[in-house]
Amino acid sequence: MKKTNPLYPITAAVAYTGAGIIGLVALYVAASVVLSAVPVAGKEATPAPGEAVAVYLLSNGVHTDLVLPVRNAHKDWTRFISYADTPANDTSQEFVGFGWGDRGFYLDTPTWAELKLSTGLEAMFWMGTTAMHTTFHHRPAEGPKCVRLQLTPAEYARLVRFIETKFDVDAQGRPQQIRGHSYGQNDAFYTAKGTYNLFDTCNSWTNRGLKVAGQRAALWTPFDFGIFWHY
Repeated sequence: MKKTNPLYPITAAVAYTGAGIIGLVALYVAASVVLSAVPVAGKEATPAPGEAVAVYLLSNGVHTDLVLPVRNAHKDWTRFISYADTPANDTSQEFVGFGWGDRGFYLDTPTWAELKLSTGLEAMFWMGTTAMHTTFHHRPAEGPKCVRLQLTPAEYARLVRFIETKFDVDAQGRPQQIRGHSYGQNDAFYTAKGTYNLFDTCNSWTNRGLKVAGQRAALWTPFDFGIFWHY
């Protein structure tokens, strides 16, 4: 009579679990690629002469930001956030970028080499809090990872509102800075609303902002390349 390996149930369970995880990851990646390639047609209106508002879609290779004028006739961001919240306090910079994401990723993982398994799991599975990262810029240079968009005043107003409502403000309606954290001399972090997860990433947020502003976007994407495919 053939003996049964007493460890077989355990090894089989491990094998099936591993295969299931690999299958789910493959499904996620495949869905990301397919849905990223599906365009959502922008409803861009042609701005009247002199009315166009230039905003930028900017990527660092992983995260995307929406970069807006610091102040214009439609919005003065210095009444909401401040140059003084950044180490440099450089008031000569005329644009400000906004990126929403997982607070643990933003604050505890300045480089991929410092990524912890616990941070990644919390971010992927709805267990973390979120932050808004703002960065002041001089006018961004257009290129493979930077696209200029020309918005009408109405499109710009919708985009401004989309960004503002993601900040977690205090009782007086003021953003709450996460002090002591910045990547460089010109950025700051603030508490934000929402929960980051596998299906709602920093790039998914940017993609939604483009839709709100009537610009070209992916049907859904968790990655920056899924947005830039359409530009």
